[in-house]
Amino acid sequence: MGAAIAAHLANVGIPSLLLDIVPNKLTPEEEKKGLSLEDKVVRNRIVNSGKVGLLKAKPAPLYHTKDIDLIETGNFEDDFERIAECDWIIEVVVERLDIKRQVLAKVDEYRRKGSIVSSNTSGVSITAMAEGRSEDFRQHFLGTHFFNPPRYMKLLELIPTVDTLPQVIAQMRIFAEDVLGKGVVIAKDTPNFIANRIGTYGLLITFAEMQKTRFGVDEVDLLTGPVLGRPKSATFRTLDIVGIDTFVHVAQNVYDQSTDPEEKAVFEVPTVIRKMVDNGWIGEKSGQGFFKREKTAQGREIFALDIDTMEYRPRRKLSSASFEAAKAAPSLKKKLQTLAYGEDDAAIFVWNVIKQTLLYSARLVGVIADDITAIDDAMKWGFNWDMGPFELWDAIGVRRSVERMKQEGLVIPEFVEVLLTQGETFYTQRGQTVQSFFVGHGYKEVKPDERKIDLRLLKENGHVVFGNKGASLVDLGDGVACLELHSLKQAIGADVVTMMMKAADEVEKNFEALIVSSEASNFSVGANLMMILMEAQDDNWDEIDLAVRQFQNANMRLKYLKKPVVVAPHGLTLGGGAEIALAGSALQMAAETYCGLVEVGVGLIPGGGGNKELLIRMMERLPEGTDLSPVPLVQKAFEVIAMAKVSTSAKEAAELGFLRPTDQITVARDQLLAQAKATSLKLAENFVPRRHKGIKVLGENAAAYLMIGVYGMKKSGYISEHDEKIARHLIRVLTGGQAAGGSVVSEQYLLDLEREAFLSLCGEPKTQARMQYMLQKGKPLRN
Repeated sequence: MGAAIAAHLANVGIPSLLLDIVPNKLTPEEEKKGLSLEDKVVRNRIVNSGKVGLLKAKPAPLYHTKDIDLIETGNFEDDFERIAECDWIIEVVVERLDIKRQVLAKVDEYRRKGSIVSSNTSGVSITAMAEGRSEDFRQHFLGTHFFNPPRYMKLLELIPTVDTLPQVIAQMRIFAEDVLGKGVVIAKDTPNFIANRIGTYGLLITFAEMQKTRFGVDEVDLLTGPVLGRPKSATFRTLDIVGIDTFVHVAQNVYDQSTDPEEKAVFEVPTVIRKMVDNGWIGEKSGQGFFKREKTAQGREIFALDIDTMEYRPRRKLSSASFEAAKAAPSLKKKLQTLAYGEDDAAIFVWNVIKQTLLYSARLVGVIADDITAIDDAMKWGFNWDMGPFELWDAIGVRRSVERMKQEGLVIPEFVEVLLTQGETFYTQRGQTVQSFFVGHGYKEVKPDERKIDLRLLKENGHVVFGNKGASLVDLGDGVACLELHSLKQAIGADVVTMMMKAADEVEKNFEALIVSSEASNFSVGANLMMILMEAQDDNWDEIDLAVRQFQNANMRLKYLKKPVVVAPHGLTLGGGAEIALAGSALQMAAETYCGLVEVGVGLIPGGGGNKELLIRMMERLPEGTDLSPVPLVQKAFEVIAMAKVSTSAKEAAELGFLRPTDQITVARDQLLAQAKATSLKLAENFVPRRHKGIKVLGENAAAYLMIGVYGMKKSGYISEHDEKIARHLIRVLTGGQAAGGSVVSEQYLLDLEREAFLSLCGEPKTQARMQYMLQKGKPLRN
């Protein structure tokens, strides 16, 4: 975990010194080399192993492998005094108070006054760790509970003690949010803090309720997954991923420290789970837990553990009218209401889990955190819930649910009883700029964070200029509009293209700048593949030609708009989504962006201008007046497209050619729109619209050179005959078709080549098979 935190610091450009213990014996390999325990390579073996492991870990902890150079290594005995060089010292040793106190005593001895010290712990008392330390240490000491893996998990719980200076907490909060991109909540120094306290309770309650029913772990995961606004991993799959042994440790921590008999009973780890740990069935890291993959005649299948027999069985389908109705409901609120108030066994199971979790959360307000927003945010950011407990309570109706709870003989916390004397919901909205939430004796008003833009809130308050099912133009204020993509999976179809053109006209007349983005998990998965396949199978070539031509025209309209266009991609930015990004005047890309022109995976090449734009970006890398050959740059563009390379971060996207040196990266995803707006306003100050310029192409000689490599790969068995055909089309576009080498062609000329190649490949039976396979299986077919 220490190495993973160091990796994320490196991601944002912060150098760190990573220290670990010194080995107490040599490995056989070290003995063969004649090394001793005094050799530096041996003394730093453990820490260096942790650092090297960052390059192999999946998912990757680093935005880019070169970032690892920002991590320096050392050991506790030789290098500890160097912590005096550091502004922030993070302790990440084993979860034992005695050992943590030993390490922190040494930190107190060597640290520089004023430097911040924190413990990354999931539940050990921060106050107890600080006992006996110097006053300056205690004033600058706090808990910093990073959720694992630090790069990807948004939640960071900050846990101050009574001695921690308020300015230290304020400084760390701003730093963590703005620089590290974290969602910060302030937690009280209680067992397991916020997210693990409620999350573990919810998991144990779910297990206990399951034991009372006919449902198995597989059926419960269906009931407690996306239909409840939870991740697909739901309950038991989540435990397998986290590690059942880790879960037991976290649950035991509350059990050991709780003085409430009712709470203690819930946190007593069930015998079945302890038996699983004894068996070594601790989840994915051991190959089996609540689920297990096994080879069968049909291939690799996932089997579910029967907790009564302790044997694995095939997964079952869930039979429930309430569940089916909830899945079909148009919104998460409706899904929750449908399940919470249904009448079959599945709905009753869900209600029993929900009601206990809500009541427990309410009892902990003021105990684990000062307000409900910290609890809700912690569960959303730490456990990937779409709604926190109090948001969920609002969704199902507080008064209606409380009346039912009372009928069932449950005790309602005073916090909730007081709420119902003053309002109907935990959260209210008052006007366009002020929201409020219940704090136990009334509502506290909160102004929106100026670092963030909430499109949902703007739309609810009448800021939509116009829109359709695929996209909407939203007025962000200050002369900036945002074209928000909101079609299913943000797929690009006729409705999105229509809005691109309409938004361009509107912005040119009435706004200073345009942003293109979305508030969904992903920017865009690309073109509507189903539509393309259906038209191709029906031989509607004119329809496909028109659709591609219109998308090309829309991207060109954005590219040459008289006002700046800032595209703010994030998450999956694939195919047509990447082409929209390439059309912008500038990019404000989220650090976690997975960008790529992936059309080759379905037997096509990009058709919306992606080949042309990536070629232009690559050719821009060639210094003016140089004698260097441009062929390697065209080859690079070819490889990125032909191999359907997808960046694993914005930094990798820059390396692949999607970002220019002037484009910017945003680490804090929830600040992306605000930063894009700031970028667009700055560009608008002295914006000079682009002018059409010709593109120098390399012609048939370069095409022949590139085809030699393709031929070699086919002869070696790396690619199929159909792959070779796709590559031939792509090379023709990138080198200018029949244009002579060195000649200058128009963008429209290359767009026409793109479109012709796209249509030709659509007619190929093997391409249609690839498209159909992708739609059915969600992965590429190699044929």
